[in-house]
Amino acid sequence: MISNPFIITGDIPSAYFCDRKEESKNVIQMLTNGENICLMSPRRMGKSKLVQFCYDQEPLANEYYCFYIDIYHTTSLREFTYTFGRQVFSTLRNQSQKMVLWFVQALKSLNANFGFDPTTGMPTFSLSLGDVNNPEFTLEEIFKALEKADKPCIVCFDEFQQIANYPEKNIEALLRGHIQHLGNTNFIFSGSSRHLLTQMFHSYARPFYNSTSTLSLEAIKLEEYTLFATHWFEQYSKHIDPLLIGQVYQIMESNTYYVQKTLHELFENTPTGETCDTNMLPRLIDGMIEEQSVSYKQLLSFLPDRHKEVLFAIANEGKAEKIMGAQFIHRYRLPSASAVQSAVRKLMETDYITYYDGVYSIPDVLFRMYLKRIGGKE
Repeated sequence: MISNPFIITGDIPSAYFCDRKEESKNVIQMLTNGENICLMSPRRMGKSKLVQFCYDQEPLANEYYCFYIDIYHTTSLREFTYTFGRQVFSTLRNQSQKMVLWFVQALKSLNANFGFDPTTGMPTFSLSLGDVNNPEFTLEEIFKALEKADKPCIVCFDEFQQIANYPEKNIEALLRGHIQHLGNTNFIFSGSSRHLLTQMFHSYARPFYNSTSTLSLEAIKLEEYTLFATHWFEQYSKHIDPLLIGQVYQIMESNTYYVQKTLHELFENTPTGETCDTNMLPRLIDGMIEEQSVSYKQLLSFLPDRHKEVLFAIANEGKAEKIMGAQFIHRYRLPSASAVQSAVRKLMETDYITYYDGVYSIPDVLFRMYLKRIGGKE
């Protein structure tokens, strides 16, 4: 048994994975049926953990090559191609030396150095961003290599909406042009920006229109969390009141990561043989906010004052509607509707806020708590 069953980093073994039975079944079934998937949910709702969990299940675990490519921090086609190539190599080197050799030989457009570690005998691949001189051609080589792999492949591009921010304007058409001809590879396009992904995959004028099945990841139900949490507290000879689990679920607005993180901390602070003290919760949440405060201050330091004003206003509202209206502008002493509109556009591009069904909100629950506490003072 591991020291804390509420795992918040790394891969989660099946026994410690809370619910998602139906979602994982659907993802595996779609992929093995040859479908591509658009997987949408707010940030930190467990998309990447769900994908990794599915990768560890049969038949994907042994009958497929499964690649997970996080492109959230990429800013161009060149970075996208570099990240894609490195991750494919990294995954293959742990599974098939034959495929690693085939993959490296297929990338003729790169100047990277390939060899073997003299100590471990494992393949090495010295690739830097500067080695990608012709990203479009290298990207084509990667797709061709996957198409000729000796097992079917699954590729997940996480935070796929990031490609909309690249300076190159033809990325969607370029990727779609390759992907539509692949028979040995299927894709998961995962992302947290619902409005951008909806435009990409459901707008008739866009290249990816109607090319995937869409799966929206909703919150895990409170009943499932209650069963899961009480079970694992009891397994370690500890106890937790189901009402406290409900409090955590409500305060963290059913956000998968923050519910898990809070339960992790509560478990850590409950001695064996004792019952979790409800008085711990406010103190632990304060500690979690304080832990992130340096990062949050840095995030705010990059924003112009006008953007911060709108961000604080939305944080105070929680769920903000009609924010270009006179009432909202007057309530928070904002300059004008056009200034609010301009700030909102930039805040959405950088994922500070989201918009869904007429409502603007800050998806990071802890960040919103932090903003409400400092009240626009920083």
